[in-house]
This record gives sequence, structure tokens and C-alpha cells, in this order.
Amino acid sequence: MRHGKYPFVVGFLAVPVTLYVVFVIAPYAQAFQISMTNWRGLSAPQWIGFDNYRRLLEDGDFWKAVQHHGVLLLALPLITIAIALFFAFMLNVGGKSVGGQRQGVWGSKFYRVVFFFPQVLAVAIIAVLFQTVYRPNESGLINGVLMKLGFEPILFLVNPNLALWSILGVLVWQAVGFYVVLFSAGMASIPTEIYEAAEMDGASRITLFFRVTLPLLWDTLQVAWVYLGIAAFDAFAIVAVLSVDSGGPDGATTVLAMEIYRNAFVYSKYGYASAMGVALFFLTLTFAALTLRLSKREGIEY
Repeated sequence: MRHGKYPFVVGFLAVPVTLYVVFVIAPYAQAFQISMTNWRGLSAPQWIGFDNYRRLLEDGDFWKAVQHHGVLLLALPLITIAIALFFAFMLNVGGKSVGGQRQGVWGSKFYRVVFFFPQVLAVAIIAVLFQTVYRPNESGLINGVLMKLGFEPILFLVNPNLALWSILGVLVWQAVGFYVVLFSAGMASIPTEIYEAAEMDGASRITLFFRVTLPLLWDTLQVAWVYLGIAAFDAFAIVAVLSVDSGGPDGATTVLAMEIYRNAFVYSKYGYASAMGVALFFLTLTFAALTLRLSKREGIEY
């Protein structure tokens, strides 16, 4: 190993690095190249430079999608992390102390399975399920109950003021279970002695959560925020299946992935769609880098 270290390392890295370059780096580079052309899929592409990017700056649909991503970037991580943290805390250390160890609430093992259940469903299936939940008549799960009680039905996906928030509700419902499990794993690694010492000092459950659990889960929260931000930059499948007219009504739920799909496969503007894809790539990369930089803090050893 001392004399053949580098050939040994190169031998292990050659295949995965090659696959990564071929299937990840190369498509990104090709997308950037296509974004500099007016290729429509039938004729040879013509080089037009940065014209597609100049069009993006004047495209109202593009900026509307970016605005929707801004709403999702703010709301999706905040709501999902808050709900998942609460459930994970209750399932792990929210119950009574037994034998000097803090336990979760009664039935916590069953609740973990229930919360994780949406993760085993395909995203398209979740969207179809919520079509039934949001249906604006008596056959809808929510409106059926409201109409039997004498209330007017709520047009979740038809009202432009409610459509995006309805999509957000589905994204949160689908994501919470995974982060409950993620935070539960993080809480399980916190020594029980820390909780015991805090309880001996008279700490309440709220104090335990904000002064003990939250600081020790900071690295996990940082990762969760980045993952949820990336999810907020996607949302294509939910919007494509659940929204009215794939991003409607009147563009009220459109996202960049939907605009990329529409320009590429409906209008055959592959060059312009690639420019949107490059913009989405840099927006996602910038968000991840800023999040990791701004949320960086010294680790806590325990």
C-alpha cells in the first residue's frame, strides 16, 4: 500500500468518476452548449450566443415561475422542518421518563410508520390522491364534508390565490415523514445524560427542545434545509398532475421545470428550454452554497 497507494486509489475512483463525468457533467455541458443555439429539434442548431438568456430577462412566465420558487423556498423548508421537528421530538423524547431515560409518546413506533408512509408512494400517485382531496364538488374529501355542513365549496386548485398554497400543502405532506425519520435518527444519537442533567436543573419540555435538542441537531437541520430548497426548485410532478392546465390557472402554479417542459416538448424550443435549465441549475447551486455558508456554525461536541 505504501508503494502502490496512488494506483490503488485511482483504480477505485476511475469507474465512478468516469460514470459521473459521462452522465452528470457531460449533460450539463451539453445543455449549456444547446442554450447558446436556436435548436428546435429538427434542423441543425444555429449559434445565437446569449440571445436566449436576454429573452429570459424579458419573459414574464419565467419571472412568474421564479417568484413561485421564492415562495416555496421560504415556506416549504420552514413549515416542513417545524412540523417534522415537533413530531420527531414527541416521538423520541416527548414522553415520560422511564428508568431515568426519556421516552417518546405512547405508540411512537406506530406513528413513525404512519408518518413515513407517504415516502413509499410515487409522487404522481400522491398528486392523483390529492386530486380527490381537492375536488370542488361533493365527491371531494374536503369539499364533500363542507357541503354537507352547509358551506360553499373551496376551489383549491381553481382559485389563483389558493392554487399555489394548495400545491405547497401537498409538498409538505409528502416531505414531512422523511424528515421525521431524519430528525429522529439525529435525536437518537444525543446522549440521554444530557437530557437527564437538564431535567435535574428543572428544564421543561419546551426548554429541552430549544436549549438542548435544537442546538445539537443543527448540522442535520442544515442538510434538511438544503434538501428542501432543492425540492422547492423542482415540484414538477406535483404541478404537472395536480394543477389546472399544467401550471394554471393563468400560470398561478407554474414552476421553472414546467416552463422548461413546455418550451421543449410543446413549443419545440430546445435552445430556449436549455437556457432555462441552465438558469435553474445556477439558482439551485447558489441557494445551496448560500444556505451552507450562512448557516455555518461551530459544531457542538458531546
